Amino acid sequence: MATIRKRKSGTYEIKVSCGYDIRGKQHNQYKLWKPEPGMTQRQIEKEVQRQAILFEEDCKQGQITSAVKFETFAEQWIEEYAKINLRPTSFSKIGQLKKRVYKAIGHKRLDKITSCDIQKFITGLLTTEKNLLNGKPLSRKTAIHHLSFISDVFSYAVRMGMLSNNPCSRVVVPKLEETEKEIYTLDEVKKLFDHLTDEPLHFQVYLTLAIYSGFRRSEMLGLEWKDIDFTYGTVKVRRTSQYTAEKGIYTDTTKTKKSRRISKFPANVMDLLKRYQQEQAEEAQRIGSKWEDHDRVFTKWNGAPMHPQTPYKWLRSYCERIDIPFRGIHSLRHLHASLLIYEGMDVVAVSADMGHSVVGTTLNLYSHMFQEARARNCEAITNALHFTTPQAPPQPPPSAEADHGIEEEEAFGQTFG
Repeated sequence: MATIRKRKSGTYEIKVSCGYDIRGKQHNQYKLWKPEPGMTQRQIEKEVQRQAILFEEDCKQGQITSAVKFETFAEQWIEEYAKINLRPTSFSKIGQLKKRVYKAIGHKRLDKITSCDIQKFITGLLTTEKNLLNGKPLSRKTAIHHLSFISDVFSYAVRMGMLSNNPCSRVVVPKLEETEKEIYTLDEVKKLFDHLTDEPLHFQVYLTLAIYSGFRRSEMLGLEWKDIDFTYGTVKVRRTSQYTAEKGIYTDTTKTKKSRRISKFPANVMDLLKRYQQEQAEEAQRIGSKWEDHDRVFTKWNGAPMHPQTPYKWLRSYCERIDIPFRGIHSLRHLHASLLIYEGMDVVAVSADMGHSVVGTTLNLYSHMFQEARARNCEAITNALHFTTPQAPPQPPPSAEADHGIEEEEAFGQTFG
């Protein structure tokens, strides 16, 4: 509620409380109003009350807020909220995001930043040449991450009563021309397996399991031997292995609840896992006390959890050695999904197998693959109902007279052509 105080100069000071900052300090906004000459005391009292109501309404609508700069408030949000509530991997990404954000709007006051300012920044990430990453434009996903960071800061300001609305709610990330995901072809996959026996056994297991399972890299590296049931041929996903520069390698929960799942595998994959388990046990016995028993399937030389970059570096080197394009480690997951879709599995089944939290994620990622599968469905129906398609009547063989006419025509052409 607004309070009014008359000053010695004859002006009136109107004060409105605009909530509290992240330190719990109250923020007030002030306005001075001076009566017009000749106004009676009754007119002054009535008008100053009206000015107070209008001023308070402006504050409620977010037109007048705290004068704190975006960068200052964002750093406080990082320290007092993000560091406590975000996962380490998500928190580590903020350091990369804030560089571009602070350069664009960090110097501006929270109450002065408009939806237009943010929209210009987000659109610029996708269209400005200076925002190239390794010679390529930033992806739409990267732009979304930047917008999410800005929005989280503004949402916190709203909760603290410093603003009445979040300007990011009206910002749209432009849609780009969709490019098909790079996926290893079946010929390339065959070549991957043809030369695989020459590689270390733990990499043989990693590549085979990645293609057969579609597990995320973090899920693969989080596997422990107790997750594998050799009797029933199943593998459970129960945790992930993550890495940040600050924490090093650490164990985390799965990406979503639905990422916790059980997958079944054929005998050849389980036999390969058995061989690898035996080799790992022999190696642990060989190095004795130097072995760190973490029960992890994929480890360093001493049993410690494998670094997330190790499979990436090996696969890139392996592809170079056998002369096929390196399409990234995550492409193995896309390959798994594409094989399921090609074999006619419905979107719900594919989504469950991939561990997606919602079916919409699967549709968004693999929409073109499902469209191709539907096109094959049309061909399948056509082939099944071939008897309904009208057949063209057989053409009678040419008569002897017709053949004679053709021969005369050819002779005429040879003589005068």
